Amino acid sequence: MTADVRPIAESELPDWLRAMNTGFLIAAPVTDSDVAQKAKYNDLSRIQGAFDSDSGRCVATFRSFAQELTVPGGAVVGSTAISNVGVLPTHRRQGLLTRMMAAEFAAARARGDVLSTLVAAEYPIYGRYGFGPATYLSEWEIDVPRTGLDRRLAGPVDGGRIDLVDEAEVRRVGPELHERLRARTHGMVNRDERWWNQLTGREELSHRPYREKFFAVYRTEAGEVAGLAAYRSDDNWPDGKVPQNTVQVWGLLGLTPQAERALWQFLCSIDWVVKVRTGYRAPDDLVPQLLPDPRAARIVTSADFLWVRVLDVVRALGARTYEVPGVLVLEVADDAGPAAGRYRLDAGAGTCERTEEAADLRLDASALGSLYLGDASAVRLAALGRVVEERPGAVALADAVFRTARRPWCPDIF
Repeated sequence: MTADVRPIAESELPDWLRAMNTGFLIAAPVTDSDVAQKAKYNDLSRIQGAFDSDSGRCVATFRSFAQELTVPGGAVVGSTAISNVGVLPTHRRQGLLTRMMAAEFAAARARGDVLSTLVAAEYPIYGRYGFGPATYLSEWEIDVPRTGLDRRLAGPVDGGRIDLVDEAEVRRVGPELHERLRARTHGMVNRDERWWNQLTGREELSHRPYREKFFAVYRTEAGEVAGLAAYRSDDNWPDGKVPQNTVQVWGLLGLTPQAERALWQFLCSIDWVVKVRTGYRAPDDLVPQLLPDPRAARIVTSADFLWVRVLDVVRALGARTYEVPGVLVLEVADDAGPAAGRYRLDAGAGTCERTEEAADLRLDASALGSLYLGDASAVRLAALGRVVEERPGAVALADAVFRTARRPWCPDIF
């Protein structure tokens, strides 16, 4: 079987969506609303499809869009975010993804994108294309009665307050709050209008109908919005008399530790609630240590999340800051081409340039992607054979240079 890989035409969008749903095992019809929403928020020139040469049917899907990623030090770097990747089971192992990825990398370089990002549903696939896991997540389940929190408290102890708000208020205050937090949190990405519309039910997909949520806003003593939590609860009465409900947090943003503490205290003090699922947090999140008994929070999910692929090494490494000064010459292997070369990183000056100097370290593009946001350990990657030391002490220096005091966090799937 052969297939034609190309950007889709507007008339092909329904067929493309049906192929995407099939690839993601979504047995639901594609509605006119689904098509209109996808067309409204996407550049069709960045939506690729593979079309079977005999039937003309779309058999593989691929979409990219412009994204902003906060890197260590607070700079924002332009990325091409990749999503909706799928190949029908009838057309696997025919190189369709490789062709679509190559076309995207060529277009990204022409646009001047520094990075590419994605959230990998399957681990083994994307390392072949130079992506490396760059952020991780954890989710805790909090056993509320065990926390030791004083549930009699009427509100935050710092003079602030918690208000329950509606969807319209979330759309009003949420974007600004998120942008303020994103400016100081490496690993976070921008959210567009559709993200907030889907969170609050203004827009929905046919296969993912909106379910009502509660929204809690934390305001400081001066009245400034400094925190937001979105959550739902089940309705669990196992013996018909005593409620044993679980709150599922769908997102919690706090500009300060005080805001985080106030929101977690609030969620753990809701009547009828015996468990709180925290949603996706950074692995070094404060939440367990905000509880008098941190053992009341047990990890139920721990996984890689945001993957990064460096396209322009000079601009990428020059955009972020580093924990300690030092000079490293990196020789990057990259079968796909964009990142291959030898680079001199001066962490103290915050500069990177191509060089002919002898390499201190050798690594591939995937390892560089894992190091980029400061989460991966160069020492650990060297032990795994993914970083090779050419100058004694270079691995230890790279570990000190790249690592960050707090781990990167990306709360958003895309």
